[in-house]
Amino acid sequence: QLKLVESGGGLVQSGASLKLSCVGSGDSLSKFAVGWFRQSPGKEREYLGAISWSLGNTHYADSVKGRCTVSRDNAKDTVYLQMNSVEPEDTAVYFCAAEESLVLVTTLAPDYWGQGTQVTVSS
Repeated sequence: QLKLVESGGGLVQSGASLKLSCVGSGDSLSKFAVGWFRQSPGKEREYLGAISWSLGNTHYADSVKGRCTVSRDNAKDTVYLQMNSVEPEDTAVYFCAAEESLVLVTTLAPDYWGQGTQVTVSS
């Protein structure tokens, strides 16, 4: 059973960058595509981007393309989300998620979720 644990959330100043981490355990991440979603109060959960662990290719939502980067560190079993130029509208709970798939073609369809980490952007 794969377990995902996010970290790196907190209070961020508007215009700054944030970097979140997601550590996987309990199963080999080489079988998965891993990515990020977020959810603001009153809104649906929004897909941001993902990476295929085995192939290394990435996919991003159009809404964040060019502002977000998803990367991985094989040695640490960790996936990162970097988001630049954050604004108060980026305030949300950010979730790490994994789909058991070697190939990442489009939006992630998760089989596993982390518990989420709160990011609050102050103006």
